[in-house]
Amino acid sequence: MPNVTTARHRIPEQDNAESSLFVRLQPALCPSEEQFFEFCRLNDELRIERSAEGEVSIMPPVGWQTAEKNAEITHQLRRWAIADGTGQTADSSAGYILPDGAIRSPDASWLRNDRLDSIPADARSRFLPLCPDFVIELRSPTDRLATLQAKLAEYLANGARLGWLIDPASRQV
Repeated sequence: MPNVTTARHRIPEQDNAESSLFVRLQPALCPSEEQFFEFCRLNDELRIERSAEGEVSIMPPVGWQTAEKNAEITHQLRRWAIADGTGQTADSSAGYILPDGAIRSPDASWLRNDRLDSIPADARSRFLPLCPDFVIELRSPTDRLATLQAKLAEYLANGARLGWLIDPASRQV
């Protein structure tokens, strides 16, 4: 029997934790990249990603502590990129269409200038059709470590040259 549209709700790891919703759309619904982009734009207060298998994850905004840490990570990456001059950075609001078809938004990312320059200017207002060269994922209190490790492996399998998973709770990268 083919998969039908289903939803599963992740159980929070903490009593006060926000949770994510995972929805399988395919084969019942197969939104185009344009339709998925519009869906994300209409729900810009949420962080929405799609796996290569078509599973959509809908995540609420993070708490203040995670947002502040993510802002600092993005700031430090941007400072380095400006000093280095060979690439550009983006925060967690940037979306990328990976070669395997997944649409992901790392917490911070860096892309070489020559790769960004290969994307037509009018296409840069949408999800970029490539994998960043460097990605950073910041683990929030509600994130499952195995899920983030799988996302990092996905980035690397799709062409990222380097990926960091920062876990503030364990103070590990």
